[in-house]
Amino acid sequence: MQDRFDRWHVLVLLLTTLGAAALLLTAGGGGDAAARSELNRQLEQDVAYRARIDFLQDLYRPVLDLEKSGARQQALLKLEEIGRRYPGEGYGFIIKGRILLQLDAVEEAVANYVEGVRLNGDFADRQGAFSAWNEIDQLVSKQLPSFSERARTHPDNASLKRVLNNLHYLQSRLAGGCE
Repeated sequence: MQDRFDRWHVLVLLLTTLGAAALLLTAGGGGDAAARSELNRQLEQDVAYRARIDFLQDLYRPVLDLEKSGARQQALLKLEEIGRRYPGEGYGFIIKGRILLQLDAVEEAVANYVEGVRLNGDFADRQGAFSAWNEIDQLVSKQLPSFSERARTHPDNASLKRVLNNLHYLQSRLAGGCE
């Protein structure tokens, strides 16, 4: 009788252990599924980011080619055309700011850089596919002292105040600040 009792307990203990192991494996599988889901989500984001980069490069290539060849007015017209098709795309504002700066339209250039950075803060990052950090840094470094002095000597000029505020905004974003 003792033998049967011991065997019964061993069998129950063994079944309990196997059941617990099965539960752990099943629960662990859920963790694996969650990890796979997270990995898939990250992969989808990376693929979408790469696709966006490729799309924007193709979309703005004619503008960049015109800019490179010195046909800045035509580049601005092409930007307007693209802007009507894709309103609110920040990269166009960055390109427009750069072209306007080359045309010595500093106030408008600053406003376009600000709009581009507001639409996509990645332009103010040091690294990235479309980083404009260096050109924005040069713009701020060169123009901020001049506009600060002009605003100081003409305190009632709203246009100067607006440009100065925009330059400070860009300076803040370059330093890692946010909206």
